[in-house]
Amino acid sequence: MALKGSGTLVVGASQAGVELAASLRKLGAPGPITLLGGETRLPYQRPPLSKAFLKGELPEDRLALRGADFYAAQQIELVRGEWIDEITLTDAGLGNGFAVLRSGRTLDFDRLALTTGGTPRRLRIPGSELAGIHYLRDVDDAVALRHDLAAARDVVVVGGGFVGLEAAAAATAAGKNVTVVEAADRLLARAVAPEMSGFYLAAHQRRGTDVVLSTGVTALLGRDRVTGVGLSDGRTLPSDVVVVGIGLVPRTELAEQIGLACAGGILVDESARTSVPSVVAAGDCTILAHPDHGTLRLESVPNAIAQAKTAAASLLGLAAPVAGIPWFWSDQADLKLQIAGISSGYDQTVLRGDPGSERFSLFYYRGGRLIAIDAVNAPRDYMAVRKLLEAGRTVPPQVAADTEVALKELLRAA
Repeated sequence: MALKGSGTLVVGASQAGVELAASLRKLGAPGPITLLGGETRLPYQRPPLSKAFLKGELPEDRLALRGADFYAAQQIELVRGEWIDEITLTDAGLGNGFAVLRSGRTLDFDRLALTTGGTPRRLRIPGSELAGIHYLRDVDDAVALRHDLAAARDVVVVGGGFVGLEAAAAATAAGKNVTVVEAADRLLARAVAPEMSGFYLAAHQRRGTDVVLSTGVTALLGRDRVTGVGLSDGRTLPSDVVVVGIGLVPRTELAEQIGLACAGGILVDESARTSVPSVVAAGDCTILAHPDHGTLRLESVPNAIAQAKTAAASLLGLAAPVAGIPWFWSDQADLKLQIAGISSGYDQTVLRGDPGSERFSLFYYRGGRLIAIDAVNAPRDYMAVRKLLEAGRTVPPQVAADTEVALKELLRAA
């Protein structure tokens, strides 16, 4: 039996979930909108948790994405501290169904959106349950890490990705002895070119962080609390605190339960539709089928927002907004990295500026055409290239490399 007039259920009070619910209301979605999240807090920003919040520069009350009055004004029912045990689609073609919450409450829906995010990938090695080992995904994680860091002397960060390096920079700035251990042969290997990896290696070392590459972690040592980290090369690093940043595992359990196609995330098309077209998904839980880059997962706030807006339009049968160029940022010490575009598949890089000055950019090309930029403390380069990419234009490599060419000329070039 089809359920009518039940409204929309958005599962996951994430950045994507809040944006999706707000976009639905803005687009005139009929009926109730329910936004459900497992945490008791108001939905909040996560990027500052490894940056300003971890360093104590941003209070918790400034993390909230929206005030409680927003949800009331928009007639969005925010259900906090709850999760779903089971979802049933009674008519997948129409998107009708119901969800049974852990509390026993049942929520009916006409439309379903999944913005379930992910959980930190866990170490599965001896000692991984010791006290003093931290993962960084929610406010409680960040508060606990900040507390432990205050009393720590030796800190080991497992993983040389963005979260790991941001946490390492914060700990080093606080005067701790910090070592980053990365299994790959370079930092940020999945996100940037070797030139940029080399820059960040040297930059972190200059600031006092030790970095160990091409080395795995085999054991976490200690009795009740971690005291050391065993490495695959036989060494042991002393450690009062271990921070683990080895990736995110998308939460796909509910999607799989209702038969959605998943492969390292919930598979969605450019309209944010899943393999059951009446169900949409957005944010870190998704894998996007991209026309130029194949399937990819974009873990970023801008992607979560853009994909959520698209998902809202799709649920209502409206044309999706024009997709913008993906962008991302990372703050590590006094280094602001800004990325625009998708660099996967590049066949040429062009350096603009001097990495030694810690103010430069790296341009990515494929087949002679500009596809992305990494800009370090170079916001003008970043904005210029982002505008060029959004306009579908390119910059000849020789022009990109010439710092004597004014940015306004760079914007005109093509």
